[in-house]
Amino acid sequence: MSKYLFPKKKIREECGVFGVFNNDEAASLTALGLHALQHRGQDSSGIVTYSQNNFFGHRGLGQVSEVFNDSAILSKLKGKNSIGHNRYGTTGETALKNVQPLFSEILTGGVAIAHNGNLTNTNTLKEKLIKSGSIFQSTSDTEVILHLISTASGNLIDRLIYALHSISGAYSLLLLNKNSLIGVRDPFGIRPLVLGKLKDSYILCSESCGLDIIGAELLRDIDPGEIVVIKDNKLESIKPFKKTFLKPCLFEYIYFSRPDSIFQGRNVYNVRKNIGYELAQENPSDNEIIDIVIPIPDSGVASALGYSEKIKKPFELGIIRNHYTGRTFIEDSSSVRNLAIKLKHNPNITSFKNKNIALIDDSIVRGTTSIKIVEMLKNCGVKKIHMRIASPPVKFPCFYGIDTPTKEELLASKFSIDQIKDYIGVDSLKFVTLDGVYKALGFKDGRNENKPMFTDHYFSGDYPVKLIDQDSGSYPSQLSLLIEPTK
Repeated sequence: MSKYLFPKKKIREECGVFGVFNNDEAASLTALGLHALQHRGQDSSGIVTYSQNNFFGHRGLGQVSEVFNDSAILSKLKGKNSIGHNRYGTTGETALKNVQPLFSEILTGGVAIAHNGNLTNTNTLKEKLIKSGSIFQSTSDTEVILHLISTASGNLIDRLIYALHSISGAYSLLLLNKNSLIGVRDPFGIRPLVLGKLKDSYILCSESCGLDIIGAELLRDIDPGEIVVIKDNKLESIKPFKKTFLKPCLFEYIYFSRPDSIFQGRNVYNVRKNIGYELAQENPSDNEIIDIVIPIPDSGVASALGYSEKIKKPFELGIIRNHYTGRTFIEDSSSVRNLAIKLKHNPNITSFKNKNIALIDDSIVRGTTSIKIVEMLKNCGVKKIHMRIASPPVKFPCFYGIDTPTKEELLASKFSIDQIKDYIGVDSLKFVTLDGVYKALGFKDGRNENKPMFTDHYFSGDYPVKLIDQDSGSYPSQLSLLIEPTK
């Protein structure tokens, strides 16, 4: 019988979007931007461009380097305007029909759309649209937005506003038509979207690291509930929602965003390092029981550095990560399954043998990866392992575009911290408090329970957007009657 209570699956990022307006190298710049945003989705990638009354597109399953593996592909994507998308599917299976950007021809002309996030009323809307005659070709919730735009009236912006008032959830959208690039952020700003400029070109993308790779300047974050229309190289801001409240996703700072990104004016790396400070501050006796501090790479590194500085104990790269593992057959081979962990994480034994270590990670979701790493370190001669986690216990699932397990599969929703400690096999286990995370973000008094400044439902159970499909019992695991082979 397996010792793992839950499947060996880690929390996954959502999607990345990237758009360029008015640049002769639009397709190439978009491909570079998608490379920088690869961490947000590895299942598929696609780009759509526009030039002289025609749209040009290329989409495929796999990472950017796999889909755009020939310069000839990019040369065929003509035009000065483009949008691109990296997908990790949280709604709909990984199949070619779901690869974005999606494209449709409506009364206003052709329109391509790329979506980061998740709608919470997908099935409710889809049932209504099907009853009115809509025909769906994908299982992506993004297609619901396209149908809403198509069935509305007026120009594209009028139709888009109608669609936005119909949907519920967390989203950042990019749309491309014949004469404009459009960016949209949900009314709570849960999913990120930033605006940049490269000489005479405007850029819209999920994270500022996408701007860095092409040498673009970060201008600002798109506001919650804002529509940005870039046309004739001019920018128009439209705010169709009467009430908006900025509550960005807290996990962007903890895990999802790249550490070199700037998110709502805060450098992600610095926030993670500050979380490490708070983790040490909340456990003042740790400097008496710890010899060295070791992160689980890569997401635990910044917090481990902050923690190490605070307790005044040396930081060591005791675990070396192999970044080139990709997908492997190894997990299906019973004879070598126990060796699979070393494909990704290998111990640097000289760093910690016969030492009491603080093992720092960003989060514990199911606990399966933690178990394997702890076993590996113990087999290498570690004296004691004191695990420290740079987030509060993850007790609640996400329905806003992040692939988290169900509540029943979340370790912290079923077990106490002491029980998790025993399950993982460490000598002690401590999580930073939610107040500690807020302090790391600059809120000296911690979390304001009456008006929290971030979407933190993973830890608090406070969902700012209604879970319409979930609450009505109409949240399907499969959104299509047609089952196709997947990647």
